[in-house]
Amino acid sequence: MFREQFTDVPDARKLAHAILDTVREPLVILDQDLRVVAASQSFYLTFKVKADHAEGKLLYDLGDGQWDIPKLRVLLEKILPEQGAMENYEVEHDFPSIGRRTMLLNARNVSYRDYRAGSHSTILLGIEDITDKRLLENEKDELIRQKQVLLEELEHRVANSLQIIASIIMLKARAVESEETRRHLEDAHNRVISVAAVQKHLHGSVTKGTIEMAPYLATLCAALAQSMISDNRRISIKVVGNGGLSTSRNAESIGLIVTELVINSLKHAFDETTKNGEITVSYDVAGTDWQLAVSDNGSGKPDGVFAQPKTGLGTGVVKALAKQLDAQVVTVSGALGTQVSVTHATFAAA
Repeated sequence: MFREQFTDVPDARKLAHAILDTVREPLVILDQDLRVVAASQSFYLTFKVKADHAEGKLLYDLGDGQWDIPKLRVLLEKILPEQGAMENYEVEHDFPSIGRRTMLLNARNVSYRDYRAGSHSTILLGIEDITDKRLLENEKDELIRQKQVLLEELEHRVANSLQIIASIIMLKARAVESEETRRHLEDAHNRVISVAAVQKHLHGSVTKGTIEMAPYLATLCAALAQSMISDNRRISIKVVGNGGLSTSRNAESIGLIVTELVINSLKHAFDETTKNGEITVSYDVAGTDWQLAVSDNGSGKPDGVFAQPKTGLGTGVVKALAKQLDAQVVTVSGALGTQVSVTHATFAAA
C-alpha cells in the first residue's frame, strides 16, 4: 500500500522510507482505516514485528492481535478524531513476545488531498518505550521510602538518647553539694534539652528540603516555655515576623540560636519578682536575606552582651552558629531590656 501511494513519485517514497529508518523511536504511519502504511525499523526491532507481516494490515491484527489494546483503541478511535493530536498518552500492555511494556504514545492526524482519490487522512503514531525508566523511578521511590524509614528510626533513637542524657545530668545535679557544679550541670541539662527540642521539631521536615520558619519557631518556643518556665514565673514567649522558608540545615542552626538566647533571657533578664516578663522572637525574610532577633523586657546590662559575661558559653555558641550561617550578631542592651539580632546579607548592611 505504501508503494502504491507513491508509484508516481519514487523519490518522495525513497525519502519517506529514509526518514522512517533514521527515527530512533518506534514510529508507525497508519491510513484512515488504521492500516499500517509503513513503520520505522526501530518499531519492527523493538516489538519484534516483521515488515512484510505489517504493511497493509490493520494495526490491531499485528502479531496475532498483540496490538489490540483497549487504551490504544480509545486513542485512535475517540481521542484523536476529536482532538487531532495527543501527546504522552501512557499505555501499559503485556506482549507475549517481549513481556510487559510501558509506552508513551504521541499521535497526529494529518489530512491532505490526493489529486486522484480526493481527501485522505494519515495518522502518525510515535511510540516511546519507557519501561526501564518507570522501573528506575519505582526503584528510586522504594529507596527513598527505605531511607525515610531509617531516618525516622535514627531520629527516634537520637531523641531517646538525648532524653536519657538529660535525665542523667539532672540526677547528677541534684546529687552534688557544690552550688557551682550544680549550676554547670543544670546549664548542660538545658542545652541537651534545647538540642532535643530542635531535633524534635525538625522531625518530619528534613526530607522536604525547606521548612516554614514561622510555625517552626512558634512550636519550638512553645516547647521551651512549657519546659523552662515554671508556673510561678509570669514570663511569656511570642513569635512575630513574616516568617518565610529556610533549608532544614539553616533552620536547625537558627533554632539552636533561638533556644540559646531564650534560655539566656530566662536565666539573666528576669528575677523571681518579675510580673510581666516577655521574650519576643522575630524572624523576617526578604529574598535570600533574613534577620532573626530575640529581645526581652528584663534588666539589661550595660556591657550589651546577652546580659551575661562576654566569655559565657552561650555567647560562644551563638557566635559560632552565626558564623556558620554567614551572619552577623549585634546586641543592644539597656534599661528597657536586651535585643540580640542575627542578620544575614543585605539586612546587615541596612
